[in-house]
Amino acid sequence: MPTHRQTVDYSNTFYIEKRDIENYLLFLWLNYSEKMNRIKEVLEEKGIKQTWLAEQLGKSYNMVNGYVQNRQQPRIEVLYEIAEILGVSVKELLIDNETKKDK
Repeated sequence: MPTHRQTVDYSNTFYIEKRDIENYLLFLWLNYSEKMNRIKEVLEEKGIKQTWLAEQLGKSYNMVNGYVQNRQQPRIEVLYEIAEILGVSVKELLIDNETKKDK
């Protein structure tokens, strides 16, 4: 009896370590009601417009503006995609508790 094999192209798939997901979820939980990302600051540092980022992500301007204004947070896969597009690490897009305590 012949077996059927399916070829899957994973070239556009983000590989996320379980540890990174757990750290991100913990971060979200600890900081639920406060400012949680630095996307706005990174865009300003790099001189990039929200409209350009929205085009690169294939998302609406309103969705990206929600991320930038911290009204909503991107899913972890989207956060990794934003980091890749902006050429930064995911950690650079997040605000940690130590940074907040110093302010």
